[in-house]
Amino acid sequence: MSLLQDMLVYNEEFVREQKYEKFITGKFPNKKMVILTCMDTRLLELLPQALNLSNGDVKIIKNAGAVVVHPFGSIMRSILVAVYELQADEVMVIGHHDCGMSALHSDSMVEKMKERGISDETFATLQHSGINLEKWLTGFDSVSDSVTHSVEMIKRHPLLPSGVPVHGLVIDPKTGKLDLVIDGY
Repeated sequence: MSLLQDMLVYNEEFVREQKYEKFITGKFPNKKMVILTCMDTRLLELLPQALNLSNGDVKIIKNAGAVVVHPFGSIMRSILVAVYELQADEVMVIGHHDCGMSALHSDSMVEKMKERGISDETFATLQHSGINLEKWLTGFDSVSDSVTHSVEMIKRHPLLPSGVPVHGLVIDPKTGKLDLVIDGY
């Protein structure tokens, strides 16, 4: 049986046995906050537990590295939707130690792409279209600096209302210990 089939079989049981009932909540965050964090698997359950969060308490946005790359990309749009449409009054950016983005190098990733069948022609087309893969596929050296950069991108966004606190933290993916980088108050 495939991973997808395993998940679908479990889902049938989950719904049939009404296991979803303990997760029922509204669409507005109880604690009126939106969190941008990393998609790292170690944070899936650890982060909410470390922050004493339950289902429905906050909006959580995840991407590689908890990074706001572009002021008008999907991450910033999601933050603005949370603030204007979903009653979030605060923003928190949480990076983590031992992040895969700190070890990301474009040349290595491009080689892996080629090994999996992406052609030189595709790379040439992207380059001629103005896509700088070396810059786009680069990580960061310091998680604290990366969190600071994302906080600043959010705080200085022309569409974010003044007075919205934007906090920055770094979590230890083993212990859940949080280090404050920026107190948005």
